[in-house]
Amino acid sequence: MKYIILLFNLSILWSCQKNTTPNTSSTPIQEVKYAKGFSIQTYPHYQKLTIHRAFIGDAKASVYYLISHTQSIPDSLHGKNIIRVPLQKIVVTNTSHIPMLEALGVAHTLIGFPSTDYISSPLTRTRIEQGKVQELGNEQAMNIEILLNIHPDVVIGFGVDHPSKMYENIDKMGIPVIMNADWMEETPLGRAEWIKFFGSLYDKSWEAEQYFNTIDQNYQKLKKLAQKSPKRPTVMSGSLFQDVWYTAAGESFLAQLLRDAHAHYLWETTQGNGSLSLSLESVLEKGQDADFWMAPGDFLTTTDLTQSNSIYQKFKALPQGKTFTYAHLKGKTGGMLYFESSPLHPDWVLEDFIQIFHPEILNHTEMHYFKVLE
Repeated sequence: MKYIILLFNLSILWSCQKNTTPNTSSTPIQEVKYAKGFSIQTYPHYQKLTIHRAFIGDAKASVYYLISHTQSIPDSLHGKNIIRVPLQKIVVTNTSHIPMLEALGVAHTLIGFPSTDYISSPLTRTRIEQGKVQELGNEQAMNIEILLNIHPDVVIGFGVDHPSKMYENIDKMGIPVIMNADWMEETPLGRAEWIKFFGSLYDKSWEAEQYFNTIDQNYQKLKKLAQKSPKRPTVMSGSLFQDVWYTAAGESFLAQLLRDAHAHYLWETTQGNGSLSLSLESVLEKGQDADFWMAPGDFLTTTDLTQSNSIYQKFKALPQGKTFTYAHLKGKTGGMLYFESSPLHPDWVLEDFIQIFHPEILNHTEMHYFKVLE
């Protein structure tokens, strides 16, 4: 889950002046529109960042108060989790965080990352090669000695079903840890909206808002455009891994993307926002005649796919040339570009889907991520 690339340039954002009108009301400004995993409240002299669910099964919210280096800490906040902003040095643990830093123009503050080979962004790869981003080892067992030596202002953590003890130890050593759970968002725009999480940490809430608004507007226009098509093709996805077929559940952000692309995802009525574990027999019964097959694992050619299991030849979409992959897009050291940048750019994914499912609506010559499996 750790991949990201440098995203499209919104240079116009940086030419605009920031609205510096202060909030003088006692009522905080709510900053988040779609995301469910975090919220931001802006008060006159600080922001309150709340992480509502940091991992699966988490029932306790974590609250942080973001206060400028030049601002004194209000008496009412003494003893609370205080983060001084803007951050000067940061360590993140998931490549989905990288493009958000880059989009906000703060990639230079990244000083460490676990398993740096997964990072594919040209900008950040150059900084890694220059020794400006330290390799920290495994994400669940980072090299604490190196971490203490570079001493970031904050470590942005990541956990699936529980927080690692390592994060507790890092926090005890005086380096604050904030968990980021963008991957648990159920909607594509909710996931992309986590750029506001990083915006708050860098005193760039306005820039994050403008960047996200552009993504939101693009997405809504494309969604509306897709509904004009009279057809709604059937779609399957995924592939076998050790005799289990993994595909997106019906409440996942991928399923939502397919719905918004005016496609009939064959498992769209299933529950859950993660993945489904299915038998080959059940997938063959339901998906054999699907119009399209999206993301069949990491295979690069139909030969590779069918050699791994001849049963794949029975799916109609394969011989008809309607099987699409993102596996061909890799960074310099092997990181998968789709997983790196698509969380911040669901509008790009939606545009690809519409071009694939409804070429009469979008007849572009190139796609952002997908191409026909060779």
